[in-house]
Amino acid sequence: MRLRGQSVTWYITLIGFLGIFSTTISKNPVLPLFIKGLGGQDYILGIIAAASPLAGILLSFPVGFIADEIGKRKLLIISACIFAIAPLLYLMVSEPLFLIPIRFFHGMATAIMMPVASAIIVGLFPEHKAEKLGIYSSATLFGRTLAPLFGGFIISYFAYMGNLMPYKIVYIIAFLFALPIVFFSLQIPKEVHVVHVAKVRITDMFFSLKQFLREGVLMSTALVDMATYFIYGVLEAYLPVYLLTKHVEPNLIGLLFSLQVISIALTKPFFGKLADRIDKRIQILVGIVMLMITTVLIYHISHYVLLMGVIILFGLGMSLTTIATSTYIAEHVDAHRQGTALGFLSALMDVGQTGGPFIIGFIVTFVSYQMGFYAAGSVALFSALFFFYHTVIKQYME
Repeated sequence: MRLRGQSVTWYITLIGFLGIFSTTISKNPVLPLFIKGLGGQDYILGIIAAASPLAGILLSFPVGFIADEIGKRKLLIISACIFAIAPLLYLMVSEPLFLIPIRFFHGMATAIMMPVASAIIVGLFPEHKAEKLGIYSSATLFGRTLAPLFGGFIISYFAYMGNLMPYKIVYIIAFLFALPIVFFSLQIPKEVHVVHVAKVRITDMFFSLKQFLREGVLMSTALVDMATYFIYGVLEAYLPVYLLTKHVEPNLIGLLFSLQVISIALTKPFFGKLADRIDKRIQILVGIVMLMITTVLIYHISHYVLLMGVIILFGLGMSLTTIATSTYIAEHVDAHRQGTALGFLSALMDVGQTGGPFIIGFIVTFVSYQMGFYAAGSVALFSALFFFYHTVIKQYME
């Protein structure tokens, strides 16, 4: 059984790497260039870019609930098919607006895969779930890191072909990388899930959501995760622009983000193993406090080497927090609700990463970058206090 579990874990890890690689190479840096090549305006770019995370916000919770009811393997196969089909749809586009439904459709693949894959791993390794989730998460991060480099190389290499051909070749590559996902998803044995009902009722889903919202431990943990990705989205959107105002070279800005991603990817398996052995509340609180401090410090540091250190610490804080939140939630729900809980967590992650740049954008525009970074840090502080109250103080009082 353990051998089978290990095999399934590697299948899931490969699905995560290939899925995120395929969807990221379809977006970065090719999507804005493709839209411009089709004659799209800047405002259309913003609408199209929002379509994919919108799928995660709307679908992650329902997907998690459905996975608990009809089985995770079926949904994983559906996700794999979307990963394979979606890149081909870009090849048929002649108008930028047609990319909106395509990006939403493509976003469905990730919205399904992330909570379902996590729930499968948690179910297989209840005693080592954080360590295994850390390996899986690192694989997705490596896919997210390599894809833009590979995509940019393809566009540059085939630039001589002119017109839209370099971009279409990227989407063909995305399709080829997605094909193995279908094969690996079919290797997942049916025994990894238990079928509960033949018919999924929407009233049951809303009842489950209502229960989740009422449980302070679960909500406070999910809010920490949302705050984490809120700050991450803010830095992703506004740190490059802020550093340009400080005359930092674009290649050095890119290096900072590479260091951030690498620090997260390399440490998640280690912090996952740590989370399996210590009180996860400590790890979550340490991580979110690190995020709060580093977010505020970024504005006050002008020396590039020191800034590199702060960015690495930010990555470590994010690694500490995100690997512990998912496993802490999984420990506080019944086995048949784990997909639902992780789906809700995934939805809030997308809300945070999408909402952060939108909300802080107003502060940056109408007040200052300093207040924008302070406001992002205050979100981390609020989530840490809310989490501490529900998981430590309230439990002690009871």
